[in-house]
Amino acid sequence: MTTMPTVFVSHGGPNVVIEPSEARDYIASLGSRLPRPKAIVMVSAHFETDGPVVVTDPNPGMIYDFGGFAPELYEIVYPAPGEPELALRIAGLLDEAGLAPRIAPERGYDHGAWNALYLAWPQADIPVVQLSIDPHRDAAYHFALGQALAPLRKEGILLIGSGHITHNLRAFFMAARMGQPVDPQLPGKVAAFTSWFAEHLAANDRAAILDWKARAPFSDDNHPTDEHLMPLFFAYGAAGNSVRAEHAHDSVQNGFFAWDSWIFH
Repeated sequence: MTTMPTVFVSHGGPNVVIEPSEARDYIASLGSRLPRPKAIVMVSAHFETDGPVVVTDPNPGMIYDFGGFAPELYEIVYPAPGEPELALRIAGLLDEAGLAPRIAPERGYDHGAWNALYLAWPQADIPVVQLSIDPHRDAAYHFALGQALAPLRKEGILLIGSGHITHNLRAFFMAARMGQPVDPQLPGKVAAFTSWFAEHLAANDRAAILDWKARAPFSDDNHPTDEHLMPLFFAYGAAGNSVRAEHAHDSVQNGFFAWDSWIFH
């Protein structure tokens, strides 16, 4: 069986699924550019808990965790099944790693999960198990989550971290909705931040990557809060020790909102 890569995708707002963009085209291409997975483990920045929580729901519903978007977005349904047996195995692997997981018997797909799934695998015929992030824990913790689940890759299971390489929403909404200019220095700060990650991921410089908060330029400008970057470290950790990072996408919206995404081989 093919050993699967791991993926970090910048998922955007729910409108990415209906509005043309380079980012939408990239996310939609994932289903054809990756081997078909037996199942998917999805770690979304919008599933936040204290410690790891694994969803055992056999039929996850939908979570419309947003407001003010097009009405049709609230009608989207992604009916992919869960897989309780795999979810319990995931909990077991996390427990063996000393990460003290808990179980959620019921939880739907938030837009961080269904954005990517809806575009990349529209048939919704691949089982999905969801795993939470902990917004109070650091990169090393989320890296360890990925490491614990790395063996699943050899079984044809795809591990996805869905977040965003930059996530300064205050600046984004000012520009996109209010027609106000952003700080003219912000595009340069975004470019410096994303270039730093591209360089250090290409070099597999784990020490620097896990210390991103202190070492990456303009980290606070790009992430006023950290939760949307944590899925990156999950995907990176799940890829194993000899990682080849493919910088698979790098479009920018409004001159500063970056969509960088990686496939780790």
